[in-house]
Amino acid sequence: MKLGILVTTDKYLDEIRGITKAALSLGHEVSIFSMDEGTRLLENPAYTELCKLEGVTLGFCDHNAEGLGINKEGIDNDVLCGSQYDNAVMQHEADKVIVL
Repeated sequence: MKLGILVTTDKYLDEIRGITKAALSLGHEVSIFSMDEGTRLLENPAYTELCKLEGVTLGFCDHNAEGLGINKEGIDNDVLCGSQYDNAVMQHEADKVIVL
């Protein structure tokens, strides 16, 4: 199964990490996409390091990050700097999607 996590707020980092690790432990893939206020998490290494876990893809809406003045310097190259198209792809490919 592939789990999608759409992150629209910066309030649930512990939950995102916990859900991601629980899904991976059950053998699932996880795709995480940040938009709106969720792009603020890009400045937190505890969030961006999730891209290093096998089975996890992590992306964000560059337009939203730019609009909020998010510092993208130092974000791991494995984090996909994308657009709402990438959100649509995640929604299409995921078996289930959680929105936080």
